[in-house]
Amino acid sequence: MNFIDGVKFADMVRMGAHHLHLNADYVDSLNVFPVPDGDTGTNMNLSMTSGAKETEANVSAHLGKTAQALSKGLLMGARGNSGVILSQLFRGFGKAVEEEGKLDSKKFANALEYGVQTAYKAVMKPVEGTILTVAKDAANKGVEAAKSTDDIIKVMEAIVEESKASLKRTPELLPVLKEVGVVDSGGQGLVYVYEGFLACLKGEELPERTNMDLMEDLVNAEHHRGVQGFMNTEDIVYGYCTEFMVKFEDEKVKKHPFEEGDFRQDLSKFGDSLLVISDEEIAKVHIHTEEPGDALNYAQQYGSLINIKIENMRQQHIDIVGESHSTKKAEAVTHPYAIVTVAMGSGIADLLKSIGASAVIEGGQTMNPSTEDIVKAIKDVGAERVIILPNNKNIVMAAKQAAEVIGIEAAVVETKSVPEGLAAILAFNPEAAVAENEKVMSKAAAGVKTGQVTHSIRDTSIDGIDIKKDDFMGLAGSKIVISNPSLDEVMKTLLESLIDEDDEIVTIIYGEDVTEQEANEIAEYVESTYDHTEVELYNGKQPLYPYILSVE
Repeated sequence: MNFIDGVKFADMVRMGAHHLHLNADYVDSLNVFPVPDGDTGTNMNLSMTSGAKETEANVSAHLGKTAQALSKGLLMGARGNSGVILSQLFRGFGKAVEEEGKLDSKKFANALEYGVQTAYKAVMKPVEGTILTVAKDAANKGVEAAKSTDDIIKVMEAIVEESKASLKRTPELLPVLKEVGVVDSGGQGLVYVYEGFLACLKGEELPERTNMDLMEDLVNAEHHRGVQGFMNTEDIVYGYCTEFMVKFEDEKVKKHPFEEGDFRQDLSKFGDSLLVISDEEIAKVHIHTEEPGDALNYAQQYGSLINIKIENMRQQHIDIVGESHSTKKAEAVTHPYAIVTVAMGSGIADLLKSIGASAVIEGGQTMNPSTEDIVKAIKDVGAERVIILPNNKNIVMAAKQAAEVIGIEAAVVETKSVPEGLAAILAFNPEAAVAENEKVMSKAAAGVKTGQVTHSIRDTSIDGIDIKKDDFMGLAGSKIVISNPSLDEVMKTLLESLIDEDDEIVTIIYGEDVTEQEANEIAEYVESTYDHTEVELYNGKQPLYPYILSVE
């Protein structure tokens, strides 16, 4: 094969996205740190899926136009650092080929190489042993191969072969990967994309789809029939689209033996549009119901609930068809200045808003908002100027992309945690220029020490600390300082590592799994142990992280 056009490239994108989708869970499992945070596989899958959808909707025989569609879809759908880097790889690719109707092997390889250059420029401090390295090595091999062959398939074979070889070398470049015994997760995700490209070029099939993939297709069909088909929003009988998975537990299944048919029949009492798929370990459920809690409570007798998603279909229908419960259209509100930030937990969101945040995007751990999510939040505020606070290191790059495309004066203060975000907002001056606020708010954020307590999702060893699954872990900044089954022990050790004699204020934000009494006991411990500090206590209601600490 000597050339590919836009239609063929769209097919390559589709198969690359699909292959990544099939293996996203495995990519997630390669994340080095055992915290329940936004996962690489999930982020890359959602990013690539967004790119593939935009490509499919704008397929052109002109390769440059198809590549531009991929670039746009990836840009707006990018989530997490891995997703943003992936978007930059194909943003550069699209730029290199925008005038090309079709590509030969040399132009294809050169475009991938240009994409690598673009991605490296987008990262402030590129780290070798990551997706960047895998992309660079693979592109270099492609350019080399294109010098001796006009066959794009052979060039793509060389790219895939080298991407796998480079992936295997990542632990030698990044010590933490070697310590934990894994390869780079982002690099693995890119390998899956390239394998999909190659399979498409060769006319080969990817691994068969799983039952869970089939469920996704069925769910999409149910959404189409169950929501779009109604004439009026008020006609929707069961208003909540509820999806979840049950991870079977031996003790529970012994008491309540699982039979898929009986399980499906029992769940049918709670609503309609019911779909159930199960295997030996997991049952996945989709149901439209008026009382999601009843369905969840029933399913929980068989095991633990994971991947819960509940959406209000009445609101979805209103958004789609443009209906309004009011006969008057709300007037657009324009603010001269806005602060848009990100957080998990309604208590934290309320706290951020109470000190000056204009909008709080729900996200952070487990689900990093996309570039498009951030852009939409800014547009909804209707500001003339905006400061964006990501409050998570894995959201910074998506926030920067949003600032580039929003079309108004914008700046990103690179906050890595909620405490840094709080400090930044308190330093905001509505009378100052954006650049001045960025400088002052960044300095304020840098003056805060952040501590977090979460639980480990797997056994591992990092920096000499043995970590067991379900242990509580104390993180000072991004460094794990203790892992222990005792939450109190973890908190005491973490506080000791954070507080010194010059500190004056300790802010404790407790999560949804901590009682007010437990939080007060921790506050009293701090006041009695570190009598030179003042303690502020807030109910953040955040998931996954029992405590978030700010010390200054």
